[in-house]
Amino acid sequence: MKVVKSISVSELSEMAEQMYGSLVKADIDIVKNIFIIDMGMHADGEAYLLENGSDQKDIWGINLHPSEYGTDDFIEFESMINIRPRQGNTSTNILDPKVRQQVIAIVEEVVHD
Repeated sequence: MKVVKSISVSELSEMAEQMYGSLVKADIDIVKNIFIIDMGMHADGEAYLLENGSDQKDIWGINLHPSEYGTDDFIEFESMINIRPRQGNTSTNILDPKVRQQVIAIVEEVVHD
């Protein structure tokens, strides 16, 4: 698990091969623009972010599929940590289009060819 400010698709592919084969788990603090990647469970990244000053309401879990880079299937907005009834998110999927857009913007800043 590590915090990254920049990562290549080839690095993501290597991580995916070592972990799940086709995906890499990531958590993002959408307010502080913190991107943490490469953990066994989203809850691990969430715990790290909380211990380091992030607010629960700002942390969202995603999966990245390096082989799908450049397509709509690159980012999967799915994680157990996303279930937040108090925030109106009653699904493992990120339902709020505004939050999704914030996640996309941060991923686009961090991930490159």
